Amino acid sequence: MAKEITSTTFEAEVLQADKPVVIDFHAEWCGPCQKMAPHYEELATELADSYKLVKINIDEERDIAIAHAISSIPTLVFYKNGEKIASEPGYLDKSEIQAKIKQHLG
Repeated sequence: MAKEITSTTFEAEVLQADKPVVIDFHAEWCGPCQKMAPHYEELATELADSYKLVKINIDEERDIAIAHAISSIPTLVFYKNGEKIASEPGYLDKSEIQAKIKQHLG
């Protein structure tokens, strides 16, 4: 299951992570976010050995969303070795999420 990240845990969970990280910026009221969530959760479990998939609720963590220039949700943001590599806005199904992870994080 994808862990919910806050501004308090961001540095430890994302910047200091020992594997590549994918962040799902989302909100409870967002229809496409709700539709994408089950796919993201499945991949969080399936890919746990190689990647860390986490979530950030933009309503609860506005500072992180602003710092990442999130202008639409859902948006996936990819980190490797504490560095932001890429971001992908919009709904993605399971195979599309998996393809973006491979594309950006190897």
